[in-house]
Amino acid sequence: MEYLLDNSKQIRKILLKILDETPKDLLLEIPKNFNNNIWWNIAHVVVTQQLLVYKFSGMPMLVSDEMVEKYKKGTFPDGTATDEEITQIKDLLFSTLKQTEKDYKAGNFKSYTAYTTSLNITLSNVVEAMKFNALHEGIHIGAILALKRNIAA
Repeated sequence: MEYLLDNSKQIRKILLKILDETPKDLLLEIPKNFNNNIWWNIAHVVVTQQLLVYKFSGMPMLVSDEMVEKYKKGTFPDGTATDEEITQIKDLLFSTLKQTEKDYKAGNFKSYTAYTTSLNITLSNVVEAMKFNALHEGIHIGAILALKRNIAA
């Protein structure tokens, strides 16, 4: 599990750097032939980790229901993000992983409701969820890099 969390921390360092270095208007821009933006992808990564690891383990998520509704699978950007929301996501990038590590080491992930992802991969326990989450974050970092190449500079 430590290896998986370390991988997520590395990806999230890249995401934080992108949030810090990209002007807000470019974070929110949806390039031609794309259906989302950099901001949505980053917020979606945070929300998805919470759904996969916490919700299906029957544990309280560390993100709000409103955030889940706005950034879960199947949603699309609404073209907005307040400075407060951006700051909150920056904080959640790492606080969620720290809490996941604490909860895992404490043995808090006792059950898991099996979930089949959109890639037709069935997750049966929290370790499988963390493994899939690493794949998921890799997919979205790729999407973010593609978006970066296609936004106005």
